[in-house]
Amino acid sequence: SGPTAAASSAIDYDSISVDVGTRGNPGPIEYKGVDTRTGEVLFAYGPIRKGTNNLGEFLAIVHALAYLKKLGSDKTVYSDSRTAIKWVKEKSVATNLARDESTREVWTLVDRALQWLQTNSYKNKLLKWETTEWGEIKADYGRK
Repeated sequence: SGPTAAASSAIDYDSISVDVGTRGNPGPIEYKGVDTRTGEVLFAYGPIRKGTNNLGEFLAIVHALAYLKKLGSDKTVYSDSRTAIKWVKEKSVATNLARDESTREVWTLVDRALQWLQTNSYKNKLLKWETTEWGEIKADYGRK
């Protein structure tokens, strides 16, 4: 079931929604960004061998920001992860995931994403997708 009429008016449909798919946490992760209105996949990445849900959400948001910057677009980005939104705004990640051979891929991507945040500015609004009011985010992998 989709959002109520009131919720629909609160949603900026001219936006990108991102979500992560995990199999275990930590475990293999993948993420994608979709057009919030149509659900069309705009970018997807993964699977990454081992990561966490929050790191995947973080990577998805930064990917969306970089993708929109290339297009010169100031569209809003939605994520259903408060933690990842906070990390992007703070330009740092607070995760307990060890840096070892099994997590090298995700950490390489996270370090690259942090570097991008340090060296780029963006005007896009970064908003929390209100799942309880609006239903699952458009990018949801449907694995709940």
